This record gives sequence, C-alpha cells and structure tokens, in this order.
Amino acid sequence: MTGRIYNAAIWFGGTALLLAAMTDVASVLARNLMTSIHGSIELIQVALVIAGSLGLVVAVASRTYARVHLLTDRLSDSGKVLMERATTLAVAIFFLCLLAGSGWIALDMWNGQELSEVVGVPWRLLRAFANACFLAAMLVLLRQMWKPRP
Repeated sequence: MTGRIYNAAIWFGGTALLLAAMTDVASVLARNLMTSIHGSIELIQVALVIAGSLGLVVAVASRTYARVHLLTDRLSDSGKVLMERATTLAVAIFFLCLLAGSGWIALDMWNGQELSEVVGVPWRLLRAFANACFLAAMLVLLRQMWKPRP
C-alpha cells in the first residue's frame, strides 16, 4: 500500500472506532437518563465493520499480524524465505476463501433489500466494503510473497 492510502486507512478506521465508542457511551448515558438512542447498536455495528475491515488490511500491509516463529527460527536463511512465502500464500488462500464465501452471500442477498431494522442501514454496502477489504488484503499478501521482508 502506498503511504497516503495506508495513512488514510488508519485514520478512517480509527475514526470509525472512535465513533463506535462515542455512540456506545452516549447510549449508556441515555439509558441512565431514562431515555434511549434508537439504533445505536446498528450504528456501532457499521463502525466496527469499517474499523475491523480496514484494521485487517493495515495489519497485513504492515506485516504486524500475529505470527508464530516456532519452526522458522530453526530453519536456514533459504528455508526461512521459503517458509515465509508458503505461509504468506496460505494466508492469501485463507482470504480468498473468506472472499468467496462472503461474496457468495453478498451476491445472494444483493437484491433482497436487506436493511437494518431501526435505522435502515443497507447491509449490502457493508458486505461490499468488507469484501473489498478481503480482496485488498489478499492482493497485498500476494505482492508480499515476492518481496523480501524488510
């Protein structure tokens, strides 16, 4: 990912996470004042899908996702490179499977006019956003397969 896109993803995802927290705080305060904020859970879900999907792409792009080095630490340098490529390919295939399943559901539900009950959030747009993030993560991983680890 280019630096500008990477920073925008961090800021946009962080802002979505902050909005989710603020919405939840406002909802709790409203409940304690004997009122409520209708649709607060749905708005939090929207923010968390955005933050989580972008967080996934950022973690993959920066190579900061969880890794276990139990086997790779015992390999030679060429073995480490080979293992790194193999595991990167395995994670890319995992994202391909996520994209295939989620894309299938999105295509199946696309014309269903599926909206949230209270606020009317169009879930198909959020599915499309999550699928775009799965695709982006997979493409970043495939690119990283052939680039040495910095």
